[in-house]
Amino acid sequence: MALAAAMYISPCPAKFSRSSISFAPRFSCSQLGNRVKVRCVSSSVDPSKSSAVTEKPLISTKSGNWSWRFQGTAININYEEHREENSANEKRILMIPTISDVSTVDEWRVVAKDIVARKGNVKWRATIVDWPGLGDSERPLLNYNADVMENFLTQIVNAADSPLRNSVDEDLVIVGGGHAATIALCAAGKGQIKPSAIAAVAPTWSGPLPIVFGRSSEMESRYGLLRGTLRAPAVGWMMYNVLVSNEKAIESQYKSHVYADPDNVTPTVIKSRYALTKRKGARYVPAAFLTGLLDPVQTRAEFLDLFAKLDGKIPILVVSTKNAPKRSKAEIAALEGAKGVTKFVEVPGALLPQEEYPVTVAEELSQFLQSISAPAPDIRQ
Repeated sequence: MALAAAMYISPCPAKFSRSSISFAPRFSCSQLGNRVKVRCVSSSVDPSKSSAVTEKPLISTKSGNWSWRFQGTAININYEEHREENSANEKRILMIPTISDVSTVDEWRVVAKDIVARKGNVKWRATIVDWPGLGDSERPLLNYNADVMENFLTQIVNAADSPLRNSVDEDLVIVGGGHAATIALCAAGKGQIKPSAIAAVAPTWSGPLPIVFGRSSEMESRYGLLRGTLRAPAVGWMMYNVLVSNEKAIESQYKSHVYADPDNVTPTVIKSRYALTKRKGARYVPAAFLTGLLDPVQTRAEFLDLFAKLDGKIPILVVSTKNAPKRSKAEIAALEGAKGVTKFVEVPGALLPQEEYPVTVAEELSQFLQSISAPAPDIRQ
């Protein structure tokens, strides 16, 4: 979508590197009803080298809908929950997908199951939620922007009827990719949510077109024209089908920068992502994201300040990737050693490492979770 859109708004198309759009393939699991006995791994990962855990407990999976009320409208939000059966005194993880044309809970599913099944000093329950307008959530025609998405995140964390509010322990760790991580940091910095820790996986802050063409008044006018066209009743679907809703475009994006290894982009992956683009209302959030309306900040300095504001308040993990697109890579690299960043690691992958290399990402997240939940040492003599 980004490459075609860049050509649409520019008379001299530039070489394009889409900053944050990601696509999430569906990995299959060996299941019996809602019970899973084995860890699911990407075919590109050697499971014998990925984890020291050899025996897995029974993991239950529950899917559901939560009603998000926004501007007087109730919007059904899809979520799924993974936990070890008969486990007590769990701590909670909220996983939020990378915002993209085909964002979905699928991208975190393997990681969630892996973390929940691991042995450690704390047991975890993982909840993954689809953003409004994406995945299996409802997709109403709203004026989507960063504030709308931040409002959603704040409500699902704090609402009395939220699927996150039925835990014995109220501590909540938030794990997000791309723009999702940055929106979580914004909400935490304002005190709207109070997580016990945040893990930012390949965090981004600029939409595809602004990171390439900038934010001059002329470009903002072009973004507005493109956004309005995509949202229009008839011509919007026509343009969306040309720019996004076709398998060749999706495959090209995956192979160019969403995944690091093109061999991991299978026909099954593409067909499952293509199906998401055919749902009613599918074009509304991508129109906002592509043109920068979902950007939580507008400069690198503001991006770094989000982390600095939380320095000394909560632990923050940043997961970088070896093959992220050049512009996105530069923004993530600026976080290494930055104020407020507790730990900085690099893993294989591009813009969606949690799906392409889920076991590797799960390992890094598990180490971080154990480090922040370890009991305080006994200093008594």
